[in-house]
Amino acid sequence: MSIAHLLEDFTLQASGGQLHVLDEGALEEQRLASFEQGYSAGWEDAIHAQEQSRGQVSAELAKSLEDMSFTYHEAITRMALSLEPMFQSLTKVVLPEMLDRGFAFSLIEQLVDMARAQIGQPMQIFVPVGSAPEVEGLIPAELSSPAEVIEDPSLEAGKARLKVGISQREVDCSGLLAAVDQAFQAYLFQAKEAVTNE
Repeated sequence: MSIAHLLEDFTLQASGGQLHVLDEGALEEQRLASFEQGYSAGWEDAIHAQEQSRGQVSAELAKSLEDMSFTYHEAITRMALSLEPMFQSLTKVVLPEMLDRGFAFSLIEQLVDMARAQIGQPMQIFVPVGSAPEVEGLIPAELSSPAEVIEDPSLEAGKARLKVGISQREVDCSGLLAAVDQAFQAYLFQAKEAVTNE
């Protein structure tokens, strides 16, 4: 017994009794048209996929840069806060000691500078109580006229007054130290505010 009745028949059925056969040129044109249509569709899909990928990469890059910027600023702020004890010891211990050591030298340097402009004029250095011996020990012997060192109880530590002839100059190392301390405190305040606003 045959199983032909179970299988589908793929033989060409002539419509209206005529069979349309394509010649080799028409078949090639149809193949080229199908290839061109498939190539164009593939090209459009590739461009669309590339645009989507580029948009996704741009968004991810922007997010990464934003995260890096935040992390960088957060790290700088936290580092500044961790340095607070160092800033405190710097403004309360180290800088005052340095200013004390250099105070007398700074006074003599400024006195010599003023004496160059007014040769032969009387010179006076007004210093806080207890500073006279150190300052006197640094006065150069070759000055055009002797310099008199006078202790003034109204002057605080780190302050002095220089007088050469009619010229006067105020020296305030403690004011400089206070300005540096104020700048450090302002910086630390801003860092603390940045951390609390996160």
